[in-house]
Amino acid sequence: MHEFTVTPYAVEGDVDYDRLLEQFGADELTDEQIADFPQPVHHLVRRGIFYAGRDVDRFTAAANCGDTVSIVTGIGPSGPMHLGHAYHFYHAKYLQEQTGAYVYIPLSDDEKRFSKELSFDEIHKHARENVRDLVAVGFDPDRTSIVVDTADADVVYPLAAEFATELTPATVEAVYGPPPNVGLGFYPAVQATHLLLPQLVHGPHPTLVPIAVDQDPHVRVCRDLAAKQRYDVEKPAALLSKFLPQLGGSGGKMSSSDDAPSILLTDDRETVREKVLRHAYSGGRSDVEEHREHGGDPSVDVAYQLLFYFFEADDTELERLAADYRSGDLLSGELKRHAADRIADFLEAHQRRRPDGPISEVVEPYRLTDGERDQLSPEVFDDV
Repeated sequence: MHEFTVTPYAVEGDVDYDRLLEQFGADELTDEQIADFPQPVHHLVRRGIFYAGRDVDRFTAAANCGDTVSIVTGIGPSGPMHLGHAYHFYHAKYLQEQTGAYVYIPLSDDEKRFSKELSFDEIHKHARENVRDLVAVGFDPDRTSIVVDTADADVVYPLAAEFATELTPATVEAVYGPPPNVGLGFYPAVQATHLLLPQLVHGPHPTLVPIAVDQDPHVRVCRDLAAKQRYDVEKPAALLSKFLPQLGGSGGKMSSSDDAPSILLTDDRETVREKVLRHAYSGGRSDVEEHREHGGDPSVDVAYQLLFYFFEADDTELERLAADYRSGDLLSGELKRHAADRIADFLEAHQRRRPDGPISEVVEPYRLTDGERDQLSPEVFDDV
């Protein structure tokens, strides 16, 4: 049995997603649950990329009835955004379009200071560029809030301090292991604030947290906290995804620290093509003649897997590509060029929507309003 590690701070080895569910205590999505997602069901759910969760039925039932629902999914601003980040946000945008959900996007700049050897200046430089990419996704600004922990500390910190009183060191260590510093020991209370923020603003309602499976510990701790009777909130539902494959293959996740480079949301067409052609692990044969005779294996071919995950929504076209590859009619280089073109098409459209100008103006429509701040922040020096 091969070994692997999956935590919010490290993913190592070839991940066994079924074993991971046993470790985390989550359930694989059933066909009935998948069918209950807003129609048409997004191919990320239909194809099992989002493959497991907790309490997704409450979210889908409320969404299908037109009731209030929300989505929380964020990013740690430790570098440029890449394809491994993009599909979560585009899926959240799709759900917002289908359901009218409020979307909250936390940027955990404090957590990156605690867990990475980065200064706040470096982290905030990444955060500003991440915000431009988040706005380019196309969320409805009237129903979307971007929250940065240190910039919105007047809201985040008092709530996190309140929630921290309910989290014991033993609870945190049982889920995360011993924290390397007191900052990461406190961070689960901040993450709980992120996940409960929509309900603290809009009242109790089903909240869905669509995240990569390595982030599930944050949801587990928050669900335990939300179950306490003193808080008028529902336990947030988790929707867990597999990792977008690394260009170099294996069962890890795409990361900017891989030996094979990640594809950034700011890469141009030539850069995408060079990265895919040079680095994408091939499921093809060692030479053209052998490939024509025996065919390739799309299940391990990274170019095909990128199409399967996100960049080919048409099931019929995807099946045709797989069949042609298995038969040897489609060569590895041809499949790589096709995938590179589809990715570049997506990125060019994303980049056309990516806003320029002062970051304060870019983010302003997505910041918490004065009314929300007044509702959530303690008025220490107001007369009572």
